[in-house]
Amino acid sequence: MSKALHHSKSHDHGSYKSYLTGFVLCVILTLIPFMLVMYPAGPRWVTITLFVVTAVAQLLVQLVYFLHLNRKTEDGWNLASFVFTLLILLIIIGLSIWIIWSMHYHMMINR
Repeated sequence: MSKALHHSKSHDHGSYKSYLTGFVLCVILTLIPFMLVMYPAGPRWVTITLFVVTAVAQLLVQLVYFLHLNRKTEDGWNLASFVFTLLILLIIIGLSIWIIWSMHYHMMINR
C-alpha cells in the first residue's frame, strides 16, 4: 500500500502532545471522584453530582483525544458514532438507576 493511503488529511491521528494532554485530563478526572469518595467533604448529593459530571467529562475527553471524534465531517460517521455512544450511555445509566432503585424498593418492602 502507498503512504498516501495511510497518511491522508482526513485521518488525523493526533500527536504525542494531544495524547499526553488526554492522559493527564483523564488522570485528573479520575482522581477527583476518587478523592471525593475517600474524603467526603460535602453533602452526598454534591458528591454524586460531581461524580457524574466528571464521568461525562472523562467520556468526552476520551472521545476527543483518543478516538479523535471532532467537528470535521467524515460522511457523518463522527456524528453517528457520538450519537450511538450517547444512546448506549443513556441506556446503561438509565437501566442501572432503575435496577438499583427497584432492588432498594423491593428490599425495603420485605423488612
